[in-house]
Amino acid sequence: MKVEVFCLCDAATDTRGKLNILGTFDQIYAAKMPVVHPACAIALRMRFDKMEEGAHKVNLQLVDPDGRPVFQPMEGEVHPRMAPEIDSVAVNLILNFQHVKFESFADYQINLAIDDQSIASLPLRVRELPQQHLA
Repeated sequence: MKVEVFCLCDAATDTRGKLNILGTFDQIYAAKMPVVHPACAIALRMRFDKMEEGAHKVNLQLVDPDGRPVFQPMEGEVHPRMAPEIDSVAVNLILNFQHVKFESFADYQINLAIDDQSIASLPLRVRELPQQHLA
């Protein structure tokens, strides 16, 4: 299995196998804490070879700098299947998040595990909005 796309974005859709991604980012600015981010998505595209056909567990977790979950891990399964003449298949997965609450300005991390093995991670930095100086 190979991860072809793994990103945090404003929105994503899957249209007949095409993964459409809008506004990737890795930083959020806020004037004060706590802050609630209204909506975002994780877009994931994985490629499975013929010998990997069948069920695979997918686990996504957002953690704070101490490794504590910000919310319950998102868990699910993907079931890549392919015709005999196909050697590999891509599976798109979109996970939508709403009203994610951050308690502090910090460096968070989004961790991806497949079949209980850590595969990749993304940084998510929550920063204080710079003060505007009025002249």
